Amino acid sequence: MKQRGRIVAVAAWMLVAPFGVAGLARADTLIDQSVLDGIRGWLDSPVVQTTLLARQKEVSAYTQKEIDAWDKRWRAERDQQDQPLVASVMASPLSTYLLRIQAMSTGLYTEIILMDAKGLNAGLSSISSDYWQGDEAKFQKTFDVGADAVFVDEPEHNDKTGTDRVQVNLTIPDSAGAPLGAVAVEVNLTELARRRALGL
Repeated sequence: MKQRGRIVAVAAWMLVAPFGVAGLARADTLIDQSVLDGIRGWLDSPVVQTTLLARQKEVSAYTQKEIDAWDKRWRAERDQQDQPLVASVMASPLSTYLLRIQAMSTGLYTEIILMDAKGLNAGLSSISSDYWQGDEAKFQKTFDVGADAVFVDEPEHNDKTGTDRVQVNLTIPDSAGAPLGAVAVEVNLTELARRRALGL
């Protein structure tokens, strides 16, 4: 996959199992430039840039000890009735926007996580298991690599839905082209293959 004339994709897979009507379709032919352009299209929104810029100032001085404490608090709140930290993210305009994007995709996107410059959750389409993504490939192979980086993780099968999914991760640049944040989009490969087979 290419972006602005440069090879920027890092793929962790080669072939995947059959999914949907596409039979033995290759995942690397499904996650193509059109999929990346689609994601970048809805990332090009004022609410994304505004939120990330504000959070960049807010979290710039956070130490790793503080980040770990926030992450621990997030995990604890998931099992509690009172969830001020979780609620602060889920009730944000950015999370509302991402939830709408997921709904409008009609099954193509199954989860969206948008991270700030520290790898912390800035916006979510649904509650994630942790608050800090900075120690995971979705952040380390995008934001830490550069403004044009793309990382497509290994496809996985979801037994509950009977669908194959893959996480597509991109760095989000600021207006000057410097890394500002990152996004992880879980794409339903089964649904994508169905649409491709129908010419949609």
